[in-house]
Amino acid sequence: MASEQLKTLIAQKRANPYDPNQSIASLRGNGPDGGSIPRPDTKVVPCDANGVYGEWVTHATPTTESVFVFLHGGGYYRSSAKASRMIASNLSTACGCRCFTVDYRLAPEHPFPAAVDDAYAVFNWLLSQGISAGQIIVGGSSAGGGLTAALLAKLKLVGESQPAAAVLLSPWTDLTQSADTFVTNADSDPTISKVYLDRMAAQYLKGTDPTNPLASPVFSDMEGLPPMLVQVGKSETMFGDALAYVEKARQAGVQVELDPYDDVIHGWHNSAHVVPNMPEAVAAIAGIGKFFKSHSA
Repeated sequence: MASEQLKTLIAQKRANPYDPNQSIASLRGNGPDGGSIPRPDTKVVPCDANGVYGEWVTHATPTTESVFVFLHGGGYYRSSAKASRMIASNLSTACGCRCFTVDYRLAPEHPFPAAVDDAYAVFNWLLSQGISAGQIIVGGSSAGGGLTAALLAKLKLVGESQPAAAVLLSPWTDLTQSADTFVTNADSDPTISKVYLDRMAAQYLKGTDPTNPLASPVFSDMEGLPPMLVQVGKSETMFGDALAYVEKARQAGVQVELDPYDDVIHGWHNSAHVVPNMPEAVAAIAGIGKFFKSHSA
């Protein structure tokens, strides 16, 4: 059963539905993002990672040298490293590690493959800093979850080492929006619709075939990919998207831990600044911490 905090969050989302007539600038918003304020006792250090802006976000004193690379969501057109400080500090706390947030370039100004190129550049920059691939766990939410999967596909394509593990949160892995749950869960998901994602996919792809495996990693070759944790809501329109990726990964021999949640909305992990101490978010972050610790060096 949904917590009272989750019910409050769902009500807020339903009161502010997506308007297809809104411009990208309007959807991005002009005010400060509450997610930019991390939890207390958190250090934020800006960094240039091979020309890509990022931030080291560290809560208290890390207990491991392994790092969590976080790729934010936002349909490839909005959000930022700065707006990810709250979730990054929560991940840092749960994992006992430093978290590096990536400010990858956004569409429509920078369409595919800019985001993939930036994630790849950051991964190689971390290697150049003396952090081994086995000390890196990559994860992200929504588009960031899809970008995480795309980074794994890119590394496999060029024959480079994979990270120790990956964390995909409500991942957008199929830019064709072909999952049945876009229809069956249309009424239960207050935030993500096929109409919305079709628009954002078009501006990100800019004519690229949506089945390109680096744009839609559900179409990629997954053999040899690292262990994964996939967290997703059963009520999400993108639930089928996540299931399709998990099933194909498992068929390729990848160790996948699927953690589906009842009632939650898309990307519920990112709502700590909106509805604090939401049990569903607290439990999910704790699960990520457990997975991180079981796969970190």
